This record gives sequence, structure tokens and C-alpha cells, in this order.
Amino acid sequence: MGIRARLAGANPAADFTASIVVFLVAMPLCMGIAVASGVPPEKGLITGIIGGLVVGLIAGSPLQVSGPAAGLAVIVFEIVRDQGLSALGPILVLAGLIQLAAGIFRLGGWFRAISPAVVHGMLAGIGALIVIGQFHVMFDAKPMSSGLENLAAMPGRLMDLSLTDMRATELAFLIGLVTIGAMLAWERWRPASLRLVPGALVGVVAGTLLAAAAGLGVARVVVPSSIFAAIDLPPSTFLSQLVNPAIVTTAIAIAFIASAETLLSAAAVDRMHDGPRSNYDKELRAQGIGNLLCGFAGALPMTGVIVRSSANVQAGAITRLSAILHGAWILGFVALLPWLLRLIPMAALGGILVITGWRLVSLTHARHLLRHYGALPALIWLVTFVMVVATDLLTGVLVGMGLSLLELLPHVRRLSLRIDQRHDEGESRISLNGVATFLSLPRLSHALEAVPGGSRIQLDLSGLRGVDHTSSEMLTDWLQRKRSQGVTVDMRGARSDLGLAC
Repeated sequence: MGIRARLAGANPAADFTASIVVFLVAMPLCMGIAVASGVPPEKGLITGIIGGLVVGLIAGSPLQVSGPAAGLAVIVFEIVRDQGLSALGPILVLAGLIQLAAGIFRLGGWFRAISPAVVHGMLAGIGALIVIGQFHVMFDAKPMSSGLENLAAMPGRLMDLSLTDMRATELAFLIGLVTIGAMLAWERWRPASLRLVPGALVGVVAGTLLAAAAGLGVARVVVPSSIFAAIDLPPSTFLSQLVNPAIVTTAIAIAFIASAETLLSAAAVDRMHDGPRSNYDKELRAQGIGNLLCGFAGALPMTGVIVRSSANVQAGAITRLSAILHGAWILGFVALLPWLLRLIPMAALGGILVITGWRLVSLTHARHLLRHYGALPALIWLVTFVMVVATDLLTGVLVGMGLSLLELLPHVRRLSLRIDQRHDEGESRISLNGVATFLSLPRLSHALEAVPGGSRIQLDLSGLRGVDHTSSEMLTDWLQRKRSQGVTVDMRGARSDLGLAC
């Protein structure tokens, strides 16, 4: 399919405006996530460029924006710390190949079957690690090697501050606080006419202007004069690294986490608009190609990112043209104005990432799980969160997934789900019989998404003996989306114990 066909239906004016908004959101985040990952800022910018120009063109979720994600910053930091920056390229190449294969073999639905409690617990743990790590960046200091060490050192940082002897440490912390304050104040009180100007951009500009106007001697962003000089092509040892067990294990972890986060984001983006639905397998293939290119360029891993994607939809994007153009704007900016990036204080990026991480720690989702699905899903969220912070990302996710198997115990003898459907002109009838769990979610999701658009739907749940919270969340999202599209959905047999939040 040619570029013209991929951009069919584009509204150049709307997509052009939206692309500038996404570009303004993405620039500080690309650099900040790179800093949080322990790599130079330009690595994040390269990933943002690839995410726009390449993945934006072939993505299965047209309005989703791809780039470096806070959700992978912690694991990349650990890779660079333990294996060196040179290991990142082979890891991303393997991760990209895994994602590409998963998309080719149509495994996208299985990534959606991961318990939402595990995914949100993982994101909350990552958010906490980013907050306590970037707290030290706000003092012009490097984060320590573990989350617990960073947490233990936080009181000492504050105790060492002196209001009478303003040194580089105090000045950097002041810039970080000004950045955070400007960002939060703008998001709360910005004029309606400027609602599309992102708070992160305002925060970075405020911190940068303060440092420049007062001539403060604080650490600033270091970027090369040419973005192409930041591309690290594979070394001669590249092929031998691809068979290193540590490299392979880490690649599998990144592919798994990146795919789960991407498809979670794609599902959220679908709920924000009435345009074409996401093709999850196509999106996986696009992400795989993107991570392959990032690996060969020595850049950061990418995912579909909800912050940039939601900004894209809210700014009025119609087609994938907006995501493509945002990558072009990043490339043009860093190619023509690298000197401007060098004015940005590191503490300002640290402040932006503190807010970004804090917003990932969503207690709202934990309360939602407890209120609608009981103690076990909330416990899965909590344990995943604690294990990610106390040990490492992969351990936390594996423990959370292990706990999610407990939801199968009440139905272990009869786990089958029968889906009967009949589609007539103007009306569809769907009947579910048995137990709906994450094991049957890909098949159930496929059946529901195949319902013709605009039909009146009769959904019979009287034969449904049980449903886990993963399937319940998916059913609830599907019902809400259909009703928001004006489709009449009549449900029979929807008992309160099924936990459908609709």
C-alpha cells in the first residue's frame, strides 16, 4: 500500500495543527525519558523521530503516537548499568524481531489478555522508581543503582540543602521546583484559547529562562551538533551478542512489556475517538520494525505512548499524518536548532519526569479494582507494584502474572467458554455460556469486534457462570464504546456478581 493510500481521508489543516501540539509534548519527554534511562538525551530524540516517520506511517493504530516511554526507562537504566550501552542495540533488534513475529502470527490479542491489575501495578511501580530517581537529578546528581537506595538517600538530599549558601545543588533544585510549579500552574489555570499548549513545555521553558536570565551555573543538556552523529551503528561484536543468554532474556522482557504497554495504549486511544479501530497485530508489526531500527541506530526502545496519543486526539488529529509530521518536526528542530536544546537545565527535565512518574502511580485504578472486582485483583496490583520497586521490573511482572492465575481456581474444573453469535440485517445476537477468563479473552475479543457496525445488539449473559476481572474490563470497555457510538445494546442475565462496570 502506497503512502497516498495510507493517508487517505487526511485533513491536512487539522493534522498539521495536531502534529505541532504532539511535537511540543514529545520534545521534553523524549529527552527526559532518555535522561531517566541513563543515556544521552539525543537517544530519546532519535526514537521519537523513528516513531513518527516510520512507525506513524505503518501503524495499526492510526492516531496512536510512538516514541520512548517512561514505562521502559527503568529497565533500560538497568541494562546500561549492568551490561553497558553497547548491549542496548542487540537487545532492541531481538525485541523488534519478537514483536514482528508476534504480529505476523497474530498474537496481538494475547497481549491484551494480560491482567490489567498487573499492567497498572507495573506502571505504578515504574512511576514510583522514576519519581525517586529523578528527584536526585533535580539536585544535579546521578540516581543510584536501585530504587531502594534512591529512596533511602532522599532525606539526606533535603537535609543537605542550605538557604544561606546557594550553591549549584540548591540552584538546580530551585530550577526543578520552578519547572514543576510552572507546569502544574499552567495545567490548572491556562486560558481556554491556549489549552493545547502542553504543561511540560511551559515548565521546561520556565526553568530554562530562569537559568539563562540569572546566569546560573547548573548542569545542562548535552546534545551533539548533528543528530546523525548520535547514531551508533552496530559494532563488530553485534552478531555474537545476539546469542548471549542475558541479551536474549532481556530482549524477551522488553518485547513483552513494550507490546503490553502499546496495546493497552491503543485500546485507550480507541475509546477517545470514533474513527477506525486499531489493528493490534498490524500495530505489533509496526512496533517491531520501529524497535529494529532503534536497535540498529543505538537508540531507546519505543512503545505506543498514551500521553502523546491522547494529546494527538484532543488536538483534533484525523489520520496518521499528524503522527508522521510530529517526527518530521523533531528531526527538523534538532537538526537546525541544537544550540537551543543545550540551554535546557538537566534539573528542569528531572522536574518534568517527577510529575510524569507521579501520574503513573494511579491509586484510582487500585480503588477501581477493589470496588468492582474485590480484594484479589487489588492485591495483585499492590504486590506487582511493591515487587517492581523492591526488586526489578521483570520479577514484579512475573510475580503479578503468577498471582493472576489464582483467579482461575474457582473455575478450574470448567474453564471453557462457548460463544454463539448470529448476525442478521440490522441486529446481532451474541450468547456467552461458561466461564470468561483471560484464557478465552482473545477469542471473545475477536468475536465482539466482528459485530457489524451500526447494528442493534442483543447480548445474552444468562449462561455466563463466571468472569475474571480481565474479561470483565474488556467487556465493559466494549459495551461503553458501542453505546457511545449510538448502538443499542440490550443485555440479558447480567448479574451483579459478574462485575461488569457499566
